[in-house]
Amino acid sequence: MNTVLEFKNVSYYYQDGSKKSSILNHIDFNFEKGKFYTILGSSGSGKTTFLALASGLDTPKFGDILFSGENINNIGLTNFRNKNIGIVFQSYNLIPYMTSLQNVLTAMEITKNKIENRKHKAYDLLENMGLTKDETNRNVLKLSGGQQQRVAIARAIATEGDLILADEPTGNLDHDTAIEIIKLFKTLAHEDNKCVIVVTHSNDVAAESDVILNLKAGKLVIA
Repeated sequence: MNTVLEFKNVSYYYQDGSKKSSILNHIDFNFEKGKFYTILGSSGSGKTTFLALASGLDTPKFGDILFSGENINNIGLTNFRNKNIGIVFQSYNLIPYMTSLQNVLTAMEITKNKIENRKHKAYDLLENMGLTKDETNRNVLKLSGGQQQRVAIARAIATEGDLILADEPTGNLDHDTAIEIIKLFKTLAHEDNKCVIVVTHSNDVAAESDVILNLKAGKLVIA
């Protein structure tokens, strides 16, 4: 069984006094390693909430989220994030005063996974993302948007977790660069056996994934 992330009857809502606004309604879905998933949905459909729950940044009002068969609350939410997942943001969220290499090394220091030869591995990761030695040692603010996103992906996989979550990772990129970034996600899923989940507004991005999901009226359904 390749299931790595499981939503079991998960619901989420916001409470404002006596008013309850439902966001996610009884979601049941298994995400597997070796697959690239995209989640489509309009603004306000709950995509951000889904990512917050999947990454352990928030907890469901009802239901359970399991990682490799274990409830993430039992794993410990901070431990779960540090050890098992990597997150890629639309705005990159890199540490601005550091080089590409330093950003990746910092992620390795935070994780609780034991990583040998960290500096050598960080160089390899950045090279695999298409960065030159010069770009690897350059301050990230001196890189293009596409290069910064490549650094962000390298940072996300540096912890050696099985789960990669991405929030609109191509939203700030031109079309050609976006295609290259999506190719990297496909490689992570198909060659490195990661479970890659990308939230996006882009039908072009979704078309490249193995499984397209729609988040509508609080339900997650296969397109």
